[in-house]
Amino acid sequence: MRSMLSTLLCLPAICLPLVAQDITHAETEALVKSAIAYGKSNGKEAAFMEITHPGGRFRKHEGELYVFVYDMDGKVLAHGQGASKVGVNQIKAKDPDGVEFVQERIHLAATKGKGWHDYKYLNPKTGQKEAKTSYIEVWDGLIFGAGIYKK
Repeated sequence: MRSMLSTLLCLPAICLPLVAQDITHAETEALVKSAIAYGKSNGKEAAFMEITHPGGRFRKHEGELYVFVYDMDGKVLAHGQGASKVGVNQIKAKDPDGVEFVQERIHLAATKGKGWHDYKYLNPKTGQKEAKTSYIEVWDGLIFGAGIYKK
């Protein structure tokens, strides 16, 4: 009886990770702010390395939520999807609807310093191009951001 009770009490802890967890706007903003704080404490280069590292602290939900960093000219300085994106200038990048989302990101950064913007992007979990919204914030002339797929 005691072992069965123990098993039943442990069941939620075992099953909870199996339940799909929606990524919230608040979690996304907090991740960006955390990456900026990390950069302030450890330096930009250390932050870029940690953001780009596949097992780094700025990659969550099996890679669906990650931080990216761009300069104001559209060059990728760090990216949670991997090092292959680093160093690439994305100023002319367009989503499937023709939205130049990096230019929109730069415009938002230059005019407001932070905020949300919408576009479509390849979801690493589904392999499909899906509607996405990203939160960006400028620190020291750089654009730090993270995005979530709209459900």
